Amino acid sequence: MHIIDIIIMTVYMLTVMGIGVYFWRKNKNADDYYVGGRSMNKFAISLSVVATDVGGGFSIGLGGLGFLMGLSGSWMLFTGLLGAWLSAVFLIPKAGKLSSKLKIYTFPQLFEYFYSPRVALLAGIISAIGYIGFTSSQLLAVAKLASATFADLDMTTALIGMGAIAVMYTAIGGLKAVVYTDVVQWIVLLTGLILIGIPLAYNAIGGIEVIRETLPPEFLTLNNIKWYTIVNWAVTIIPIWFVGMTLYQRLYASRTPKEAQKAWYIAGIFEWPIMAFMGVILGLFARVAFENGMFAYIGFSQDQIMDAEMGLPLLLRTILPVGLMGLMIAAYFSAVMSTADSCIMAASGNIESDILKKIRPLPKNKRTRLIQSQLITLGIGVLGLLIALRMENVLELMLHSYAFMVSGLFVPVLGAFFTKRGSATAAFWAMIIGGTTTLSLTLLSVQLPYSLDPNIFGITAAAVCYLILSILFPGRKNVLA
Repeated sequence: MHIIDIIIMTVYMLTVMGIGVYFWRKNKNADDYYVGGRSMNKFAISLSVVATDVGGGFSIGLGGLGFLMGLSGSWMLFTGLLGAWLSAVFLIPKAGKLSSKLKIYTFPQLFEYFYSPRVALLAGIISAIGYIGFTSSQLLAVAKLASATFADLDMTTALIGMGAIAVMYTAIGGLKAVVYTDVVQWIVLLTGLILIGIPLAYNAIGGIEVIRETLPPEFLTLNNIKWYTIVNWAVTIIPIWFVGMTLYQRLYASRTPKEAQKAWYIAGIFEWPIMAFMGVILGLFARVAFENGMFAYIGFSQDQIMDAEMGLPLLLRTILPVGLMGLMIAAYFSAVMSTADSCIMAASGNIESDILKKIRPLPKNKRTRLIQSQLITLGIGVLGLLIALRMENVLELMLHSYAFMVSGLFVPVLGAFFTKRGSATAAFWAMIIGGTTTLSLTLLSVQLPYSLDPNIFGITAAAVCYLILSILFPGRKNVLA
């Protein structure tokens, strides 16, 4: 990589670190650190929401889908649009009302309100574990990108170096730093893709005629996909908009529930079609480049089997000239880091407010609690790095982390907000049964009918458990019903 590209990357990294340091000086208490003082505007929130949700799944995972199946891979983020809009219509008015009333920091604190402290504790544990895993997937994504781009950089060194930057600015700056770095990162990403990545890649591979000659016709259609693949994505991704701690933090940080709704609608449009097609198109371009031997000079000939998720970064490494390479890589680093920082913040909030608080009282001194929050966030980031060092596939790790949270938390959320009765006993055991079912089917590699995702069976088991135990052991009434 040329010195000019290195300078551009260095300036970008210093910028995001500078934002973290700026808000480090601005944060006065836990309200500032975890929910941005509850006063952030809808445009910053909307860009942060979509930047968080797209992240490594877009930059690496979605590019990998484009490499393997073409344009049909875009359906993955269509489920993101559905999730965002359904959440905006049905969840935000109710959850936003409670946020204003209770001044809460985390999603599981809603479970304490609806159910019991024991249920809230379990929800906090599930959410924290899920987001630690998701943090790892994002750090792995940035490591794959960096190691494929920089010829002399191995995966481990890339993971530690790039991960450390994301962890540090998140730990010191809190949610405001996360949101405003997300805004910067999103603008960098969108500009880089529209003005640099897509046009240069298209010209480099030879245009539409070469694309048609190289790829099977189904790669250029939207029906090169099995129905159960869309179902699997939908069942995993749509519910995350109802249980995702990163999203609740932004809801709590919004000025009003109506502002949050507008932010969610905007975020949905950015997810699909805008980012979805950009991601798979670049992955498709990478497949054309690979099939035509453009990666042979770096040891990836077309007669070899290549990791699909490496196609996109190798394409950028091959086609981008000096200067533009630095800008484009900064754009992709932006996508990954914007999700990683949000996941770290989410897990930190869960551990402090939902777990540690149950064990011992939080420090009464505002400064002491702020420092404790920063140290917890730092610890989460380090743990995420350690897990990432042992993983290989970004999209798989991301979707498994999603599935674990969804199967455990989705049914109790629906029960709390949308039924007349909420049973604490039912919610507790539904979380255990749902999460355990999904985890067991995944770890045991059970062959399921039609290749359906284990999450489907986990959610179903949780729903049956919730319904039966709500009848047998009725508990607290749902106060919003």
